[in-house]
Amino acid sequence: MTIAVVVLSQAGVPLARKVMTSLPDAILYGLKGRTTGVDISYTDFGETLRQLFQAGIPILGVCAAGILVRTLAPLLSNKWQEPPVLAIAADGSAVVPLLGGVQGANDLARQVAAALQIGAAITTSGDLSFQTALLAPPPGYRLANPDDAKLFIADLLAGATVRLVGQAPWLEDSQLPFSTEGKLTIKVISETDASLNAEEWKRSGHQPGRDCLVYYVDDQLDPLRKQQNPKKLAIVGTGPGSSSWLSPEVKTILQTASDWVGYKTYLDLAEPWRLPHTQRHESDNRVELDRARQALDLAATGRSVVLISSGDPGIYGMAATVFEVLDHEAQPAWQDVEIQVCPGISAMQAAAAQIGAPLGHDFCVISLSDILKPWEVIAQRITAAAQADFAIAFYNPVSQQRIWQLEQAKTLLLQWRSPQTPVVLAQNLGRPGQTVTVKSLEQLVTEDADMRTVILVGSSQTRMVQQVKGQQWVYTPRHY
Repeated sequence: MTIAVVVLSQAGVPLARKVMTSLPDAILYGLKGRTTGVDISYTDFGETLRQLFQAGIPILGVCAAGILVRTLAPLLSNKWQEPPVLAIAADGSAVVPLLGGVQGANDLARQVAAALQIGAAITTSGDLSFQTALLAPPPGYRLANPDDAKLFIADLLAGATVRLVGQAPWLEDSQLPFSTEGKLTIKVISETDASLNAEEWKRSGHQPGRDCLVYYVDDQLDPLRKQQNPKKLAIVGTGPGSSSWLSPEVKTILQTASDWVGYKTYLDLAEPWRLPHTQRHESDNRVELDRARQALDLAATGRSVVLISSGDPGIYGMAATVFEVLDHEAQPAWQDVEIQVCPGISAMQAAAAQIGAPLGHDFCVISLSDILKPWEVIAQRITAAAQADFAIAFYNPVSQQRIWQLEQAKTLLLQWRSPQTPVVLAQNLGRPGQTVTVKSLEQLVTEDADMRTVILVGSSQTRMVQQVKGQQWVYTPRHY
């Protein structure tokens, strides 16, 4: 979905770009003559804003809320069709959804706030009280009688209780006052049943009205219709850190899941895509097996679970751990869980792209962590790779507890590799503080790296080339 981020001065451009890291489809609009480095320059703020609004494009204004309200006020007529409009304080201290609550403005505000590491200024009473937006259901759900929702929500806020007929994780996980004796009713039915006539609604006992909200759910999400395999576990890779490296497939899965499971740091990186109905289950980095069991157990209960890895889940990620648990433990409840592995950009791919093509020919990947395998095995593999003249990507080179392995790896490499071999050190890829440096193998020291660093060591054929403007590239030629 295209989103317009609008700034009036150059001072707003850095903040806008920071916000856009969580909005890969966003376009930056800047006032001509007052801004540089924007995607589109405009000359008339009011006309540009109104054109975007009438086209149904969500608007994020890095400006005062008042100017947005005054500019768009003449166009306000139907809240069901208004796109989200958000005001972002010039210093990044506040995000306020002004319009488009029915079209997901609050969720968009939370996504922007997560990118700025602040709280969103949500003012919608129902959203605040019940931790869900009845007027703006998640993807796959459609409210059949939105005109009744205002009075329905008012009754809830006044203390009425509600019955849930059907199944919908985003409702079940909310703080709505559910009761089997509820005066109000929320009914969830398949989109296939959307053509029920008045007589059929009457027989069902839950006809849409001010006392009954009805949601149609896409057949693919309807748990009552997915009898063949209602249990799902998706193992996804979010890339090294930048939202622009997150695949569309993974974004969709993140936003349609009932539960996220993962290491806290990785869950935080994906937080801009979490909708209010999605539950987080976070854990420490060293409990991979427990995390895999937890994800499988949740999926076995009929949940739609996402297990989150950084990079690619199949490269030193959680995919192998899940299958290891399945192989060795084989709980009966896990056998009919549908498992999907969704690829992501690995740290070595991201590192290589920043500096050229150091992995342009045959290469291998080795983790220097000896937590899960003995150092003797690692040393043997480093020697074999060096002797075979592979370019090498090293993961987990240094930690607070492991400070000698990188130096040992360097010693092994120098037995087969020139001291002048190019080495790429990429740290915090796609995150604040990213650095990519190049030095020779003989210059490599332990202090160059940590657990957020991936190291690429060239083969005997790897070369460095410099452009006129001073850009240095590293590549391994495909032709020997």
